[in-house]
Amino acid sequence: MSTEAPATLAAWLRTRSDEQLSALLAARPDVARPAPSDVVALASRLAVPVSVDRALDELDAATLQVLDVVLLAPTDGVPPDELIAALPDVPDEVLTAAVGTLTTRALLWGDDVLHAPDPVRRSVRHPAGLGRRAVDLRLQLPADLPAALGELAPEERGVLERLAGDRPVGHLPDVPGNGAASPARRLLQRGLLARIDALNVELPREIGVLLRGDQPYGPPRTRPEPALTRRDPEVVDRQAAGAALESVGRIAELLSLLEDEPAGLLRSGGVGVRDQKRVAKALKVPEPDAAWLMELAFAGGLLDVGGPHRDEWLPTRAYDIWREQDLADRWAVLVTGWLDGVRLPSLVGVRDVAGKSANALSPDLVRHTAPAIRRSALAVLAELPPGAGLAPDDLTALLRWRTPRRADRLAPVPDMLAEAARLGVLVSGALSTGGRGLLASGEDGAADGVRGLLPAPVDHVLAQPDLSLIAPGPLVAELADTLSVVADVESSGGATVFRVSEASVRRALDVGWSASDLHDFFTKASRTPVPQALDYLVDDVARQHGRLRVGSIESYVRSDDHGLLSQVLSDRRTAPAELRRLAPGVLVSGLGADEVLTVLREAGYAPAGENPGGAVLTRPPARPRAAGRRTGAEPAAVPRPLTVDERASVVREMRAGDAALAARRGEAVRQVPGVTTASTLELLSRAVREGVPVWLGYVDAQGSGSQRVVQPVSLVGGFLQGYDERRAENRTFAVHRITSVALVEEDDATG
Repeated sequence: MSTEAPATLAAWLRTRSDEQLSALLAARPDVARPAPSDVVALASRLAVPVSVDRALDELDAATLQVLDVVLLAPTDGVPPDELIAALPDVPDEVLTAAVGTLTTRALLWGDDVLHAPDPVRRSVRHPAGLGRRAVDLRLQLPADLPAALGELAPEERGVLERLAGDRPVGHLPDVPGNGAASPARRLLQRGLLARIDALNVELPREIGVLLRGDQPYGPPRTRPEPALTRRDPEVVDRQAAGAALESVGRIAELLSLLEDEPAGLLRSGGVGVRDQKRVAKALKVPEPDAAWLMELAFAGGLLDVGGPHRDEWLPTRAYDIWREQDLADRWAVLVTGWLDGVRLPSLVGVRDVAGKSANALSPDLVRHTAPAIRRSALAVLAELPPGAGLAPDDLTALLRWRTPRRADRLAPVPDMLAEAARLGVLVSGALSTGGRGLLASGEDGAADGVRGLLPAPVDHVLAQPDLSLIAPGPLVAELADTLSVVADVESSGGATVFRVSEASVRRALDVGWSASDLHDFFTKASRTPVPQALDYLVDDVARQHGRLRVGSIESYVRSDDHGLLSQVLSDRRTAPAELRRLAPGVLVSGLGADEVLTVLREAGYAPAGENPGGAVLTRPPARPRAAGRRTGAEPAAVPRPLTVDERASVVREMRAGDAALAARRGEAVRQVPGVTTASTLELLSRAVREGVPVWLGYVDAQGSGSQRVVQPVSLVGGFLQGYDERRAENRTFAVHRITSVALVEEDDATG
């Protein structure tokens, strides 16, 4: 095997061990699908700009600083020892780890001398925050550059020092009249700045290095070590459970409300301000909270566009399943949808450059980087001990160090942390057990993390003398459904307070309940004696209910109380019903029965519908549903990590491909398909006898040709039995289909 240093990236990759190639595939899984045919194909994929950018985006600031040293070196290649001299203030272990990270990802290659591939050089536009060389900017610098800098006025030197910081490109000031006398324009005239377009200038690298003095690569980019907040993990989990319970309860109230009265879909998408105000008023929450709840329900797949014309926001079919689950599973659905959602609820109400305000559920809130940002923020907190946390500013600073190339995407982090706290994923900056489970195992892990902390649903209420019903915990779905008909929510929280009123009793009677049904329900549902006032209320409302009957003519109104009918007919509030007297005790209308019922109820009457036979018509409330979509949202496009077995298989295929390439350089015996020559049989027999792998050209039954490396086992009856290295399986090859064969020498296969 040759001892010369590899001359190319592909040659260097060929010298890497199977474990090192597997580590490369683990760090950059996007290059492994489909499996590269050989190491040359792998090197080509490693040079794809999108793959290079993705790999660079995952590097921390310290690793990027080490890469900058290699990129800024005057010659191609830097010995590792020179890195230590170039960054004397960086600890040796940090340098060693950075070089290991860069070579593992093939962003640098070489052993005794480190080289940067050209695609990496092109991707890093301003290494160490320095501009291009003067020759590349077509700029002629003064011969005595230090002297030229020493002659500058303070404001001119200040411009250069700002550009020598971490961004060498700056804007020319737009100063009418005396713009030519501005410091930046004077520097242009002196040849100390280069114009790159009509508005921007760039500082040459030589000047930036000179101004930085003994730190040409900038100060050491060490990892921030912010102070941790510490709390008892049990207290964190208890408070997280409270937030989780509040979130689940609020979402249930929201969807119950939209089930009865859906929100309209704006032409531009989203929910209108009027509907948002209505929801906020009904839920007794501020308008921004109403928008947040709608966004959360949508992220969890529980709210979507539906209705006859797909113009309303309705609960989805998934809502019916969700409401039957236990509290832990319900919470897990919400937080999983939030974590993987591609929308930023915090942008609701924010105006864009045109002055337009973003509505809740609007397409304007979509940001495909949101899932990756949420996961990266929570991943930092997951590395801390249970109960330990970080302040939002400290966490943002740490994220900027960990992924500096993505720093411009981190503006939403504080809002995301606030949302996580509302959900119970975080408490005072510390990750809860449910939050850790969410990050590690998704929906199942989140549910397991809170299951023992949330109360079990209760199947009873406590009736009070003031006509209120207190639910001492979350209710089972059946009881919650019934209470939504016969009572109104007065306050929610750990214990929900329902209020029974004349309107709620009438609502129950409208959908087919009788007075005796209501008495039985309150008696069975309440653990306390039903107050007499509640019984009286039910009986009083029931006596008035149904004195008016509405049917269809299009519709009619009839009553044995002729005075009541006269009152209805003369009431201006009933004018929209278009009523007229047909006979004593009967009014008719050209409108449908449902419309007449609505008008009379809004006017304060208590009519009941009836069927053609005169019986009271019960109309159970319909449950409109949107078709919905798959629960959750697609996370940002991130390559799926490869398993150990998958990486091993890819490495085997590449090794086999390399062996095939090596065999092609040797003398191959070629033949016409269908004609077996003595040379072919002799070479195959030798391979079987000596246990030497062979490179085969082969045509299958469909006429497709392929090339592969095979470890032969036997040659009997015109068939070769062997182990196919690329497919990692035993195969049988018909000798008459072999088009070429060559021995794979060991030196060729490994060199």
